Amino acid sequence: MTARLPAIDKPVLIATGFIALILIIGSSINTSFVSPNYLLQQLQVASFLGIIASGMMLVILLGQIDLSLPWTVTTGAMMATAVAQFEPWGSAAAIPVGMLCGLLIGGINGLGFAYLRIPSMIFTLGMNAVLLGLMVLYSGGFAPQSRATPLMQFIAVQKSFAGIPNSLFVWAAVTLVLALMLRLTPLGRYIYAIGNRESAAYLSGVRTRGVIVACFAINGVTAALGGVMLAGYSSNAYQGMGDAYMLPAIAAIVLGGTNILGGKGSYSGTVVGVILIVLLQSMLSVLQMPEAGRQIIYGTVIIVMLLVYGRGSKIHA
Repeated sequence: MTARLPAIDKPVLIATGFIALILIIGSSINTSFVSPNYLLQQLQVASFLGIIASGMMLVILLGQIDLSLPWTVTTGAMMATAVAQFEPWGSAAAIPVGMLCGLLIGGINGLGFAYLRIPSMIFTLGMNAVLLGLMVLYSGGFAPQSRATPLMQFIAVQKSFAGIPNSLFVWAAVTLVLALMLRLTPLGRYIYAIGNRESAAYLSGVRTRGVIVACFAINGVTAALGGVMLAGYSSNAYQGMGDAYMLPAIAAIVLGGTNILGGKGSYSGTVVGVILIVLLQSMLSVLQMPEAGRQIIYGTVIIVMLLVYGRGSKIHA
């Protein structure tokens, strides 16, 4: 028998090609674009988007969406910095409290869709509005005066090994856990099965409601963790800090080959998609592209990929 070569993941291959193209174009505009220090800085920026996008990928694999992500990010950050004010225990509790807030938000989103059967787009959009109101009520409409803890700054900004930012190690840990979960555990198989056809998965004995709630909860935790790290990166939390991550996160996921209608995608594709989006953002900054232009590009990417995947199969290989 002849050994079979592993199948080539075409979306990952295409995204990698675009990364190489961006590096070539960027280096022709400015030679420092491909310098090791600059690329490491871009990877540090990518780590925040990568953590936020990681949980969203699970929700999209289900064929759903979470529009509460912007204010889940903000809530996690603002609650973590708020708790940090209560010393001596505040510094130790800040990150767990921020992530617990994300778990609660994600769990409620999951329950709303899984048990109440309210469309995820509608329920999470409403949750986003609720979180916005709660955070404005907490801050009085002004920027919070609370500051990030030294630990938050340590994991987001500082470098502990070989000059590599600690945020990359956090992203790597999240990547390893979720990639192994999708590839090796029953939960991962159930996620793909529900994304292909929820009714068929239910009739096969899968506890679909529990899987759905788990995916939304994980998404809430990763979004809040991303917010906590962003607060550490900027030394404080501020209103609307998650707004800039909604479209880039979805664009990175679909660019990496995840079917936006659910049921197909690989975590490696999301990682490559995140790097592609961050390098694209960097090149657009070099070209002085206004923010409106960037949003148009992200929206166009999502629409085009929706058209492409909408014509294809949702069966995961």
